[in-house]
Amino acid sequence: MTHHKIALVTGGSRGIGKDIAVTLAKRGIDVLLTYHTNQAEAATTVAAVQAVGRKAAALQLNMADVSRFDDFFRQVATTLQDTFGTDRFDFLINNAGTSLQATVTETTEAQFDEMMTIHLKGVYFLTQKSLHQLNDGGRIINISSAVSRTSFPAVSTYAAMKGAVDVYTRALALELGPRGISANVVAPGAVFGGGTMPDSPEVRAYVRSITALGRTGQPDDISGVVAFLCSDDAKWVNGQRIEVTGGVAL
Repeated sequence: MTHHKIALVTGGSRGIGKDIAVTLAKRGIDVLLTYHTNQAEAATTVAAVQAVGRKAAALQLNMADVSRFDDFFRQVATTLQDTFGTDRFDFLINNAGTSLQATVTETTEAQFDEMMTIHLKGVYFLTQKSLHQLNDGGRIINISSAVSRTSFPAVSTYAAMKGAVDVYTRALALELGPRGISANVVAPGAVFGGGTMPDSPEVRAYVRSITALGRTGQPDDISGVVAFLCSDDAKWVNGQRIEVTGGVAL
């Protein structure tokens, strides 16, 4: 029996993550997704994946609690057997996260630590602990942000963590190369549609004004690029940061 390839998508219950899950399913990939608190929304995403004929399951994961990652991967092992009939997966998409709007002078140490744990320490060790279940020849795709290239007010902490993820990804690409595993970054601009971006008519107008293509981003602008990186067409793309913004601050 041939198994379809399987993607583990963190933060797959809403926004970009949900769109990634469904887009991958449409390309013939089974999906194991995580959610933080919204189990009902995760179940909706699972149903959407199943509706296009692919297998799916959802597990709870708090990216801020690294001490639970070993337990999480024990759950992954059980779910891979029970739902997908295998013990490995092929694609890790580190998408889960939250945002913080605070200037340098306003940012508290607690806010800094939370952003570091979720966006850097969490991504670092979740990836590390996934490697015994990730197939040789697999792919790692880390979701970063346009703000790791271009500075904007009040996002210094978030941007610093995403910049660190960009660097970490290159290290992953180099060290995991002998296993045939590639690692790349997808860096979205401001995306509106169920994610964590602050949303107002003023914010949307500002984003349009600095975007060469003259509109705001949508989840499906991002998910197709992630799906490309999981395809054979991207087999020679490695250690790269692909910015998907419509041309922000060029």
